[in-house]
Amino acid sequence: MQDTSWDGYEDIPLKIMQGYSAIISEIRVQLKDDFNELTHVFLQAGVGSFAGAMAASLIQSMDHTNIKIVIVEPDNASCLYKSAEHTSGKPQNVGGDLQTIMAGLSCGEPSTQGWSILKDSAEAFIHCGDEISQKGMRKLGYPAGKDEKIISGESGSVTIGTLHEIMTNNDLKNVKEQLGLNKNHVFS
Repeated sequence: MQDTSWDGYEDIPLKIMQGYSAIISEIRVQLKDDFNELTHVFLQAGVGSFAGAMAASLIQSMDHTNIKIVIVEPDNASCLYKSAEHTSGKPQNVGGDLQTIMAGLSCGEPSTQGWSILKDSAEAFIHCGDEISQKGMRKLGYPAGKDEKIISGESGSVTIGTLHEIMTNNDLKNVKEQLGLNKNHVFS
């Protein structure tokens, strides 16, 4: 069983994606009233099934639909970024060396079901190198202030590494502005 889908293999991946949506239910319970204050959500992606399920569940669960969903992939396996960039609107595969420390995201071929959700719901598609994931692991493992320490692997940490890079790297000021990011937004 796998969560990626293609023509003729869609039932099991859809059930797996529906299972992923339980995560949003758990987040909603934990955040309580703050859940509807979320403005931006960064989601890691391999084939896009997890990210697509999260995006769909967020949009369906929130009291508003103006949340900005940002998809983050490894440089060498950025099939969703390539799909968003392609004029056809169809999922695009990437080949070659997919090597990355973000092994869980090293896929190169989008899930048709995940892509069908993300192409209409994601605000941005970003790809980055392993150093961003490493930075995310450090930020989570050695947090500032009273934030709790989080032990995360390479695939899970890439989103916080990406957010940190956008917020602190002056070369990415235009990305920060395009996404409408500032210190007043609530992130997940």
